Amino acid sequence: MRRHIHDLGLHLRASALLAALALLAGCVGIPVGVTRADPRTVHRNLTANALSVGEPSLDTRNVLDRMDLVETFDSEPAQALAKLRELALASGENDLYFALAELSFLHAERSGDHSWHLAAALYAWSYLFAGEPPDPFDPRWRTAADLYNRGITEGFAAADGTVDLRAGTFPLPFGELAVEFDESSLDWSGRHLRHFVPVAELEVEGLSSRFRTPGIGAPLAADAGVDDPDNSKEFLAPRLKIPTTAVLLVDEVRKQIADGHVRARLEIHSDPDPETLLISGQHVPLEREQTATLAVMLADSPVWKRELQAFFGKLAQTEDGRLNALRPHRRGRIPVVFVHGTNSSPGRWAEMLNVLDNDPRIHRRFEPWFFFYNSGSPILYSSYLLRKNLSEAVAELDPSGEDACLRDMVVIGHSQGGMLTKMTVVDSGDRFWRRISNRPFDEVRMDESQRELARQAFFVQPLPFVRRVVFIATPHRGSFLASRRLIRRLLGAFLKIPARVTQMTTSLVTLNPGAFQAADLGSVTALDNMDPRHRFVQMLSETPIAPGVAANSIIPVSGNGPIESGNDGVVEYSSAHIDGVESEKVVRSDHSTQSRPETIEEVRRILLLHAASAPCAAKAP
Repeated sequence: MRRHIHDLGLHLRASALLAALALLAGCVGIPVGVTRADPRTVHRNLTANALSVGEPSLDTRNVLDRMDLVETFDSEPAQALAKLRELALASGENDLYFALAELSFLHAERSGDHSWHLAAALYAWSYLFAGEPPDPFDPRWRTAADLYNRGITEGFAAADGTVDLRAGTFPLPFGELAVEFDESSLDWSGRHLRHFVPVAELEVEGLSSRFRTPGIGAPLAADAGVDDPDNSKEFLAPRLKIPTTAVLLVDEVRKQIADGHVRARLEIHSDPDPETLLISGQHVPLEREQTATLAVMLADSPVWKRELQAFFGKLAQTEDGRLNALRPHRRGRIPVVFVHGTNSSPGRWAEMLNVLDNDPRIHRRFEPWFFFYNSGSPILYSSYLLRKNLSEAVAELDPSGEDACLRDMVVIGHSQGGMLTKMTVVDSGDRFWRRISNRPFDEVRMDESQRELARQAFFVQPLPFVRRVVFIATPHRGSFLASRRLIRRLLGAFLKIPARVTQMTTSLVTLNPGAFQAADLGSVTALDNMDPRHRFVQMLSETPIAPGVAANSIIPVSGNGPIESGNDGVVEYSSAHIDGVESEKVVRSDHSTQSRPETIEEVRRILLLHAASAPCAAKAP
């Protein structure tokens, strides 16, 4: 019995010891351990932040935990942020300013109070430029820049979804923000910038690649269009939108945050402004969203709906053709002119423009111009309009003839546009005139107001400033589709020939009986001109390119069959191939090859070659 009692006592003492150890274990927390997880899940958790998942980043959670503010932020975020601001001002620790920026943004998103967005921008600016410069490998640097950028976008947001750039006094959670803004900065190349759309939050559709320049500032698409775009004769595109960057500059930001009364300057930057800002002794790139801005412009443009209207001659603004640029001409940049094809528009170059213009080597040396015309009109007339528009642009932009790069022009034409392109670099003599008349031009009676038009349309001289041409899917010997009479008859019945052409041809036939071989002179359309049996296309194909002009061909061929007997669905290889070009690139593609990577890469190669070898290369800035 005594032995049993002794064993029972030992058991009770052991149980008490185990219970005490269990209590002690509860005081020190659960054991530390690890669990193997999917690396992608771990990476997601390590890199998540307020912008990506709507929760604080790991670094900010560490700050909250260190300051014992986790529960306070969950229940009373404004109180937690006030305490954190007090600690940051006292210690000057950069880590605390980052946490303030992220948590202020998070609270702004949850509460809808834009004053916290502005506070986030100020705290982020303080983290980036007021303390010890962040390590470039620290992910907080990029996150802080994004918080600053988004803080501006949301802090100055207007009710219609745009950003309202203006001077004024704005509330802050800890005081007020007095913003200076120079309204004259909205004047850009004779246009007034307005309607600033935040583009970083937009998904882009219809363009394969998205290009953006990461940096500081809120990226915006600014409306730089004119009030009456349909009747505009300006060189810059009438519905132009340009990428801009809004920057809020704050001096002695930590001192001002402590005071509660912050003064700042709001600036708007756009091309051709410098691509960087000098902030606290360092050159900081400006954030730009080039692709998203292009997509916004094209989405708002009626260009897609007007392709058929232009083809059928129902757009008044295409009667004289329209040459437009996307940015002002700068001395030292070479124009590259894009000429669309039949039943098409400048919008069809969007993919190529997006890729090439975002190559810094090309952006620095070239500027894109676009020619829009009635693609159903006779090719002689459309090509006359192209030459006329180009000549007038060069004369207006450089009347003294001192800009060498303006006279190193590259013209790129697709399909029928390639035929117009060739007409910029040929000397036709009187061959086109002899095709229609058996009487010398000077002996033909006509209204003197029409004589100069007829002279320039039928007697073609090479433009001295065009130094290279690129043909893409060009029917130099005609298109087999245009040879089908039924197609020409069906479409031709709806095509409207420009009134100037109709009046001129009617006058010629009426005033000069028997002088013209073509009784239907006034009814010839671009479709007729591209019939392989038509004398015009035969004569043009026989006309050589002027000496000193470089030429390149890009020829699409569908399928995997033999190239020599192939076609792209519209033009046969044998029609697109011409001798004497500097290079010929065959791309396995259908006729609309402008957006194909191989085609774009070949144009990139050609432009870089031209930039390196052009006469103005040594004179470029």
